[in-house]
This record gives sequence, C-alpha cells and structure tokens, in this order.
Amino acid sequence: MRITILNFSGRKNGNCHGIAQVVCAALAGHVLSLSEMHDMEIAPCGKCDYECFRENTACPYAGDNLIGIYKAICTADLAIYIVPNYCDYPCAHFFAFNERSQCFFQNAPEKLDAYLQVKKKFIVVSNTGKENFLQAFQYHVEDGMPPDTLFLAAKEYGKSSINGDLTDSVDAMRAVAGFVRGVNDI
Repeated sequence: MRITILNFSGRKNGNCHGIAQVVCAALAGHVLSLSEMHDMEIAPCGKCDYECFRENTACPYAGDNLIGIYKAICTADLAIYIVPNYCDYPCAHFFAFNERSQCFFQNAPEKLDAYLQVKKKFIVVSNTGKENFLQAFQYHVEDGMPPDTLFLAAKEYGKSSINGDLTDSVDAMRAVAGFVRGVNDI
C-alpha cells in the first residue's frame, strides 16, 4: 500500500514530527512518503492576478513543493494528515495547502476526483475544540463522509503541547499507532 504522510507543523522537532515518526514505524512494510512542512517553502495564495483561474499551471508559485505533494496524494492509497491546533484552527501551513489547491484542481475535475477518492486519516494535536478542524477537513473527503480523525490533547496525557513531549506518553503513541494500523482495512 502507498501511503503519503503530511506533517503540517512548522516546528521541526515538535509533537507533530514525533507523531509522524510513530506513524512511519507503525506502518513499516508499506511504501511511505513523508512530507514535513517545516522543511519546505510553500507560498500561500496572494500577490498574483488569479492566474490559476485561467490556467492552473500559470500559478506564480507552481514551482514550490505543493504540486508534488498533491500528486503524491492523488497516487496514494491513503493520506495521513498530522495537523497542530493554533488558536482553535488548523495551522497556517494547512490553510496554505487548502487555498493553493486551486492551482492544482482548477479546470481539472479528474484530479479532484482522484484526490477525493484517496482515503484520508487526520491526526490533530489540540487541547481545545474539534468543530473547526472537522469543518476544514470535510473539503478533503468525499461528500457525506465524515473525516476519520484522531484528536490528541496533550493535557489528557499529562503533557504540554508547547514542550513537544506528547510522544513521551506511551498511551498517546498507542492511540496513534492503533488509529493508523487500521489501514489494512482500506
């Protein structure tokens, strides 16, 4: 099985990076591709003349890593998104990923269909609400399908999100491994 894993955190060694490592270990034996946003330059939308509305390949930022990430997802059997909570919403990297989808999917319904057909799992590091995340994730799954989401609240495991020590909790990492190991059912 081909699995694309996306860590949307901007922190190099934070909780999401540790979770990505646990996901990779739990899915050993599959063909894995890990993209970590802290290692990439992904431009948000803006400072353009909406070139992507006329021709998706005309996006002035088409040369960054984003197109390759979308292609990897569209050819995967499963995509796992690891998203931190910043101020009750997904982080800025996730929003840039969302808004830049325009330059990949515009005038290419076959690409959007391929993307939506890929099964997705979402892991959220969050000590607060879930509603904003579920709403944001809904755009990434087929209509009528609820996003398959694991919420990890560091405080529930006696940890602090800021310290990046969530992976020190055996129970939290068991929850992650158990959540992603269900991929054999896909």
